[in-house]
Amino acid sequence: MVTGTGRAPTDEGSPAVLDAPLPGGIGLSHISAYPWQAADGVCGGSPHIHLACTEAYVVTQGEGSVQTLTLEDGFTEAPLTPGSLAWFTPGTVHRMVNGSGLRVTVLMQNSGLPEAGDAVFTFPPHLLNDPDAYAAAAALPAPEGPETEGTARRRRDLAVEGYLRLRAALADGDTGPLRAFHRAAADIVADKVAAWRERWQHGALAAAERTGEQLDALEKGDHSHLAAARAYAAGPTRRDGYGMCGRRDEYALAGTTLPYYGE
Repeated sequence: MVTGTGRAPTDEGSPAVLDAPLPGGIGLSHISAYPWQAADGVCGGSPHIHLACTEAYVVTQGEGSVQTLTLEDGFTEAPLTPGSLAWFTPGTVHRMVNGSGLRVTVLMQNSGLPEAGDAVFTFPPHLLNDPDAYAAAAALPAPEGPETEGTARRRRDLAVEGYLRLRAALADGDTGPLRAFHRAAADIVADKVAAWRERWQHGALAAAERTGEQLDALEKGDHSHLAAARAYAAGPTRRDGYGMCGRRDEYALAGTTLPYYGE
């Protein structure tokens, strides 16, 4: 068994090419939901969306819920208990709510894209419409420490402030604020999309194309790729970091540099 990332060498600054990615080129982390109480009396994480990735929660411990906002369904809330599975597509505003000791395994589509910034907090409009102000409010000063916890909690509170505004508007039948948030989020990430495309091509797309090549070979009676089989194992590359939803154990399996604002 090979331990480590299963990562092929790359040129400096290029996305890593995985010779053995996780199934489907997914990303994986473990989240312990924040216990901090927000302005509305709810304990939990920072509401946000992903622009190009579907996300799934597999509940392993405790209980809570996930609150979501979409144009199609408005506000919804799904209970989370051990064994529960919940997932949501790009554009779904989601907020992890901690009932009691909630811990989930997070599966993320397109490993590498979320770590490269495929997420936007539901900050109030004055921050969303100012890229520098948004970046300052979203960033953490360091991976750990009292100052980091305070900053993570303040950005959570800002995200909840904007989220509650969106939720109230939807309850009144007004989709305008959520549509405006979608536009602002797309503007915030626009200059990152070219780099995302490269990560996707080297990651999830490459993994799918390898399956196609293997199917083509098997159809012709060629099973030579089976002789190159290997097994891999890896542990978290960072434990108990400050993510969007809670304290986060991370696996840098895609060779990415993990930012302090991770999921």
